[in-house]
Amino acid sequence: MRNPSARYRFVAPMIAAGVLLGGCGQSPIQSTAAPAPSVNAGQDVRGKTVRVPAGAPGEPVAAGLGAKSQFVTGPDPETLPEGSLYRNPANGRDEAIVADIRHTAVLIGDSQSEPLTAWTRQGLGNAGYGVFFCGLGGTGFVAANGKTGNYIDALQRGDWKLPYGSPPLVVIQGGGNDATRGATDAQIVANAERLIATLRQRYPGSKLLMIGTLARGANYGGGRRTQVDALLGTIAAKQEIPFVSVGDWLSRYNLTRLLADGTHMSAEGNDALGVLLGQRLEEMGIQADDTATVR
Repeated sequence: MRNPSARYRFVAPMIAAGVLLGGCGQSPIQSTAAPAPSVNAGQDVRGKTVRVPAGAPGEPVAAGLGAKSQFVTGPDPETLPEGSLYRNPANGRDEAIVADIRHTAVLIGDSQSEPLTAWTRQGLGNAGYGVFFCGLGGTGFVAANGKTGNYIDALQRGDWKLPYGSPPLVVIQGGGNDATRGATDAQIVANAERLIATLRQRYPGSKLLMIGTLARGANYGGGRRTQVDALLGTIAAKQEIPFVSVGDWLSRYNLTRLLADGTHMSAEGNDALGVLLGQRLEEMGIQADDTATVR
């Protein structure tokens, strides 16, 4: 059985000079390997063309276009150092090399997930996953923060980079900034569905998971945040995606006392929520392959 804390790594793409990608909200690579330059697909030394398959979860191959992928050539991404950017020939996008993609959860989120000690990251770590974070505080399904776009816009224009390969789990968390900035239900639904469709195309073999909007319960001042959490649950049900509703967790588990401000958790609060999320994921059977109990 793997020790989740030993693998609790947070990785992010870097450019050739080792400068962090601006506005991506991702953390430096924890690796001793020096970052390599961005790599464009091209002919290898033999000039041989190969088909780029979609791949199963954990396989370090291109995914997303499946049978529509063109015949392409290029370097072997398995030879690139962790943190390198690789031009995925299947979709023409720069993507980050992650050493242990087979046990990595891609986490798309906001400031609830951005800190290295965030409760979402801790919960996924307790479920046996390393975490690759995509996103930035102040963003959401509709909300942007001036540095980067909302989730789907940021992805499509390359504000942050997805990892190369096929991770076993892709997690979408958020909604708080949409709640506070007046995003309508219709706007949230439209952008959430666009994001889900894009992720399914890119990672056809990966499991999707949605985590809602952290809030007090409806009867304890949850307001629009609790409403958005419920809306996201409806979207997830329609899309047949497992959903963790957290729209009443602050009041249900008496955690308002552990808020650092009106929205974000203190260190103790993140730890407590991380345990709760890990337990919830275990109940749902969402764990890394070699930590899951045979059912």
